[in-house]
Amino acid sequence: MRIVVAIGGNAIIAEHERGTWAEQRANASGVARELAALKRTGHELVLTHGNGPQVGALHVQRSRARDEVPELPFDALVAMTQGQLGYLLQEAIEDADPSVRTATVLTRVRVEADDPSFSKPTKPIGRFYADEREARLAAGRDHGVAPDAGRGWRTVVASPGPQAIVEFEPIAALAECGILVIAAGGGGIPVVRRVGRLEGIEAVIDKDRASAVLAHAVDAELLVMLTGVERVALDFGTRWQRDMARLTVSDAEQLLDRGEFPPGSMGPKVESGVRFIREGGRSAIVTCADRLIDAVEGSAGTRIVPDVEGPSATAWTSATVAAA
Repeated sequence: MRIVVAIGGNAIIAEHERGTWAEQRANASGVARELAALKRTGHELVLTHGNGPQVGALHVQRSRARDEVPELPFDALVAMTQGQLGYLLQEAIEDADPSVRTATVLTRVRVEADDPSFSKPTKPIGRFYADEREARLAAGRDHGVAPDAGRGWRTVVASPGPQAIVEFEPIAALAECGILVIAAGGGGIPVVRRVGRLEGIEAVIDKDRASAVLAHAVDAELLVMLTGVERVALDFGTRWQRDMARLTVSDAEQLLDRGEFPPGSMGPKVESGVRFIREGGRSAIVTCADRLIDAVEGSAGTRIVPDVEGPSATAWTSATVAAA
């Protein structure tokens, strides 16, 4: 089975860490062991990753050194993080299992030049700042800041919706050869079509949304999105929290319309799972890295499924039903 697995940039830099290279290597080794183990079961794997902390750090570096070196646009910074994190993940996976062959594909993702997000940037990147003035200094002259999740201020950038994966054919060909492919890192390098050619544009695409487009483009049967919790939940963090084992696309759409899932965390994952299935995918899973294999085998995570499986396909876990 061909599977696209998406991991977050925050899985490589934990909340309490500075993000040193040693810290990122140590964190990558954990998820790499799970990926190598899944690859050994015989599946074809395509791995995508976020880059929020990493591209934010590069942005701070370019902003503070602007008087000494020319600034680079965000599409170039995304390309840099694809190389940085692709290298990191390839080493970690091959350290976990030298028999697993890996390759990183520099991946462009086409977006629309008139996407509304360009006039109202909302995607947070980089580190949190307690003080708004400090955050604005880090953001630089050309970018705004906004409060994020009650944890401080962050730089915000445009995040247009992904339309198409430019390099989908070589990605699929490598996967078919048995290579674990790392692609569409950081949501992909954003490009627009102008006068018959592709041209980079300043933005950072949501990696879950790009992963759904990639999974469809390479004919994957399953999309897995890794996060910090084992299952999608309603009323998350309250005494009424209910973990979900399965969720039909229609029920997922209703819950999204009701605002049940935060737009900056679980919302894009559920939305991306729905999009993948609506476009022909078999199913999508949301789970944590250490339950990856269990989730693929059906005993962990939240599996988003087509409506054809019937209205009873939406199900709670027995533990949360008993506690409700």
